[in-house]
Order: sequence, then C-alpha cells, then structure tokens
Amino acid sequence: MIRVVLPAHLKVLANVNKEVHLDVTGVATSGAVIDELETRFPALLGTIRNPTNNERRPFVRFFACELDLSHEPMDAPLPDRVASGEEPFYVIGAMAGG
Repeated sequence: MIRVVLPAHLKVLANVNKEVHLDVTGVATSGAVIDELETRFPALLGTIRNPTNNERRPFVRFFACELDLSHEPMDAPLPDRVASGEEPFYVIGAMAGG
C-alpha cells in the first residue's frame, strides 16, 4: 500500500479529505502511483502530468522521505519506506512569483 498526500485542490477534484491509500502492482514508482491515482480518480487525469507525453506538470512537485523526487525519472523506484507505506508520497503544488 502506498500512502499519497494530495494538495487541497486535488483532494477536492478526487472527492477525498485525507491521504489516499493505493495498491500499486509491481515496482513502486512515481509513474505507477500517478497511473493508479488517475485510474482510481479520473478527475485527476491531466492535472498532475501532461496526458500527451506523461511528463510531470511544471508546477507540480513530488516529495518523499524528505527528498525532492520531482526531477527523478517517472520509472525510478520510490524509497523503500514509501513502497512499504511507512512514509507518504507527497504531491505538492509549487508556488511561483515573487
């Protein structure tokens, strides 16, 4: 089981009010997590990654175990503590401006 924490606006789209628990088959990767999120919550399709090329959207970041995983390949294995459900996988909406 993978625990996923979504930002508030994506929780609204997914109609959830807490972290999401996902069963990911095979190797736990950020791509597999997003695949499962989009399958389970179709309203999230296209909000986290571009549906044309499957790349992470520019203002979305992934964090786990105090690491920024945003620029890791989508098929890179997640840390063991995330794959085991001990630590959550965070999807964060980045801020811009200044």
